[in-house]
Amino acid sequence: MTAKGTLFGLGLGPGDPELITLKALRLLRAAPVVAYPAPTGGTSFARSIVADFLVSDQIELRVDVPMNPDPQFALAAYEIGAEAIAQHLAVGRDVALLCQGDPFFYGSFMYMFGLLAKRFRVEVVPGVSSVMAAAAATGVPLVCRDDVMTIVPATLPVEELENRLEAASGIAILKLGRHFAKVRACLDRLGLLDRARYVERVSLPEQRILRVADVDPLSVPYFSMILVHRREDPWASEES
Repeated sequence: MTAKGTLFGLGLGPGDPELITLKALRLLRAAPVVAYPAPTGGTSFARSIVADFLVSDQIELRVDVPMNPDPQFALAAYEIGAEAIAQHLAVGRDVALLCQGDPFFYGSFMYMFGLLAKRFRVEVVPGVSSVMAAAAATGVPLVCRDDVMTIVPATLPVEELENRLEAASGIAILKLGRHFAKVRACLDRLGLLDRARYVERVSLPEQRILRVADVDPLSVPYFSMILVHRREDPWASEES
């Protein structure tokens, strides 16, 4: 009887191929099957990160995911993709599933994990988070000493968003897109605009870093975030 294969959830980082870990690269090149999500009718960002590292005889498995705000459409697509992956795992082929960023940090991999982990062995390989990459790009530490870091999706209702922003020392606000204007208004009301930095497409050649006040709300892509720290110099002492 053929042993079952292993599913490897490979965190690839925010986009720069040089931020892929050595472990993820080793497992990627060794896997007979490489699977990746892609928007229906579009190209896969995850695959583009590793395009130069793929091996010619690898089987590629594309998982088409519709860009529909109703999560049921995406969940149905993941179920179809999980079954396609399961067919390879069942006959003993390892599958490397590509995950931009980190697999368990707002990653679509967690849906595949939920569908497959009870049936097959799964190994998760962490990746460089876009939050860490954005902090490095802006040159401002996220937190230090007794600071509290809060990661907030911009999709939250205004009241909850403000409550969470008000209580944190360091803040990362993700999933901006069409929610940018709402977030900027919240930061303005809380007096945090001067402490906020906007970063889009971090680590990619088209990366941009701007003051939040200078950003056109109509130009904000999905791959963007705002970092905030209440102190001007997070590494400085409170007395300095």
